[in-house]
Amino acid sequence: MSEEHFIKIADNKIRYLEAGQSDETIVLIHGLGASAERWEFVIPYLTKKYHVIIPDLIGFGYSDKPIMDYTVNFFVKFLFDFLDSLGIKKCTMIGSSLGGQLVTEFAMQYNEMLKKMILVSPSGFMEYSTPAFEAYMMTVFNPSERNIRKAFEMMYGLNNGVESAADEFFSRIKIPGAQEALISTLMYAIRTKIDCKKLSSLSIPTLIVWGTQDTVIPPANAKSFFSCLTNCTYIEMAGCGHVPYIDQPENFSKMVLEFLSRYAQT
Repeated sequence: MSEEHFIKIADNKIRYLEAGQSDETIVLIHGLGASAERWEFVIPYLTKKYHVIIPDLIGFGYSDKPIMDYTVNFFVKFLFDFLDSLGIKKCTMIGSSLGGQLVTEFAMQYNEMLKKMILVSPSGFMEYSTPAFEAYMMTVFNPSERNIRKAFEMMYGLNNGVESAADEFFSRIKIPGAQEALISTLMYAIRTKIDCKKLSSLSIPTLIVWGTQDTVIPPANAKSFFSCLTNCTYIEMAGCGHVPYIDQPENFSKMVLEFLSRYAQT
């Protein structure tokens, strides 16, 4: 359903997946420790109407992992360079968890490049830790098969795809530089909070999606997001955990397509 490509950005090889033939582009941004494959279940639905591009963020998946500080601003600049390298002047972005935080920060710096944004259980406003988040942190510092499986079972509301996702994570964390990039990203991300005042200046149509059973970043954090946005739609997906696009890919895609259709001329 998708083609694998590689491009060079600042001497780093970046991998991405591409599918769909539309003139309208959606760029999907994965979360902490994930890769482009995390979105595989929604590709068949989104490509019916859109051209879909999904990068492995620098430091993750099968993109290069240079030794450096993986700050939020570093990733935002990377996203700009990635879009620029592909000649994408304007698109819709969907970001999950850390990816949602990065899309939000990108919107505040490069709002002219975004038509719409969709944030799935985004980080950036989380005020307290949770057992599920701490279990995931444990996989970062001690990525044993047992720790990884435990964290993923807590993350997935319906436990769909837990085994394959855990195996994929375990395989990728062994790639040289992967754990170091993951630790650096985590340490900077948890210290970086989204500026509500800056966020309130955005008029980009925004959809926020949260799973009602998200134990990593509970839906109680949603209010901090949508209270700062002036053009925001909020939807909770019943029974879903931290990754509703995996728990219920068809329903998730339907909500996304309906939202995008509502703002088709924006």
